[in-house]
Amino acid sequence: MLSLFGGIVFGLFILEDFSFLQTLEALVSLFATLLTTPWILKTLGFALLVGSIMELIERSGGIEGFIEYLQNKKELVTSQRSALLLSYAIGILIFVESSITSLISGAVGKPLCDRYKIPHAKLAYVCDSTSAPVCSLIVLNGWGALLLGLVTTQIAQHAMGVEAVSLLIEGVLYNFYAMSALVLTFVVVWFKIDIGPMRRATYLRHASCAVAAKKADPSFMLLPLGLMLLLVFVFLTITGDGNIFAGSGSSSIFYTMLTTLLFTLLYYVGRKNMSFGMWSKTSLRGAKKLFPVTVILLFAFAIGEVTSRLQTGLYLASLVSETIDVHLLAAVVFLLSSLISFATGTSWGTFSIMIPVAVPMALGVDANVALCLGAVISGGVFGDHCSPISDTTIISSMASDCEIVEHVKTQLPYALLSGAIALFLFIFASFY
Repeated sequence: MLSLFGGIVFGLFILEDFSFLQTLEALVSLFATLLTTPWILKTLGFALLVGSIMELIERSGGIEGFIEYLQNKKELVTSQRSALLLSYAIGILIFVESSITSLISGAVGKPLCDRYKIPHAKLAYVCDSTSAPVCSLIVLNGWGALLLGLVTTQIAQHAMGVEAVSLLIEGVLYNFYAMSALVLTFVVVWFKIDIGPMRRATYLRHASCAVAAKKADPSFMLLPLGLMLLLVFVFLTITGDGNIFAGSGSSSIFYTMLTTLLFTLLYYVGRKNMSFGMWSKTSLRGAKKLFPVTVILLFAFAIGEVTSRLQTGLYLASLVSETIDVHLLAAVVFLLSSLISFATGTSWGTFSIMIPVAVPMALGVDANVALCLGAVISGGVFGDHCSPISDTTIISSMASDCEIVEHVKTQLPYALLSGAIALFLFIFASFY
């Protein structure tokens, strides 16, 4: 919190020509703007509601019932490997929205980590390394809508006659970072490979709610999570006026979590799993646990706004736009997108900055446009993975009950390895 807040103040200090008084005014104005912006408020509300729902599911006995079902009745999860592979599979199968992917993957995996003494940092790595990569590869979601809109705009301005959908699909096939991250994560889980700080990560059982319900029933966990997944599609369709790809991600996940919370009230109290008083206390306790994470998320949005005003991304792009060899263009675009994404903490913001830069550059030097588009997507996801101020980093940490700094440190070597593989592939593809 102190690091983020310090960066916000120093950035505003530069923007306000080193005036202390104007910096203070700008600081108040910035947070006033953020806290009156609907999508930011909904995202912060989502974080608090996640805490309430996860605490309620744990208190209901649903998690214990789910573990018992997997272990004793189906014998699907019997080791550390199978426990992490279950979270990995969930991360692959749920590609509608990266936040929901991380949340469900973490919710299912966290109790299994406790059962098999798996460090929560390892689970956070699995959640983070499947959510954004799979969403950026299977673009039947908000990611695809954003990318298609940006590509269509550039095609209309610079490359008349080119089909935007075809170009996007071809660009996704060059999304080397997402592919390498997914493959590496599977290899790491299967062969139990721990490198760097992950070798020193230890299992630490975090504080949980008091006593679970007497009857451990997996339906107390599966029904709320299943409803959550279904409602994301429903609210994306509603907020998009019938078009799921035009729906609002922030509104959809907020309304999804709010409806799911109300469902737990009706279901748990109706089934006499807990009283209304216990439901209320548990909900508040869960929201209180995630309040610090919500503050970090707010600060992350604030420093992202500051770097946007400083035009960090456009400045970095201008440094290299005039002196790039055609065979190194895709690699440079990948590195530049990674740097911008890491500095701003947002892959979507990076796409918005870099696609209007990369597409004209590729056309201007007669390079492979789809390859450069894939480099932008890959760089955006790569930098976002490494960044401690990324919302996916924060949400993956939150869902896995892992400290954010620990998650960043333990995930970084794997992300860098995947990034190095992607960089080599971009250079190789440029020559062939």
